[in-house]
Order: sequence, then C-alpha cells, then structure tokens
Amino acid sequence: MNTEILTLVVTFQAKPGKENDLRTVLTNVLAPTRKEAGCLNYDLHVSSGDPARFLIHENWASKAHHLAHHNSPHIQALLPRLEELCAPSPQVTVWRRIG
Repeated sequence: MNTEILTLVVTFQAKPGKENDLRTVLTNVLAPTRKEAGCLNYDLHVSSGDPARFLIHENWASKAHHLAHHNSPHIQALLPRLEELCAPSPQVTVWRRIG
C-alpha cells in the first residue's frame, strides 16, 4: 500500500440562494470525516470575498484511506445534494507533499 500522504483541495460554488444549505451540508460531514481512519485533517473554509464559495482542504495518510472516505455513508449521502446545491460541479485537485 502507498503510504504517501494524499492532499486534496475541493472547491464548491453554491447556486444562488443555496449558500446556507451548502454550508450546512458541508459542515455536517466534518465531524464524521475527522473520525475516519487515516484522516490527518479535513478543514472547511469560506471565501472572504464570496460567501457562496467554499473550500475543503484535506490530508489523508494514504490513497486507500481517501478511497474509504469517498465510499463512507456520510459522503455517499452528500454527493447527490451537491448536484442540487452547486454550480458548476465541485472542483477537485490532488496534491503531493514535497520536502
């Protein structure tokens, strides 16, 4: 198993009028995600210039841990809500730590 730390940055843009709903559903997955095996951090941010724009910065002990997270019940329940609340779809970038 690859034990290299996996970093993801996920950005979300709420549809007009859906800002509070998106904030709520994203906030609701913080606690269960932080308890998952291999979760090093899982932090939600809101743009200082756009209250409809959110970012999750997450670090996982391995790709396998992130895959388990993606398949967790709370994330699987979140995914259909994102189509309803976000436009465009969330943007995911994957990063590797150097140094």
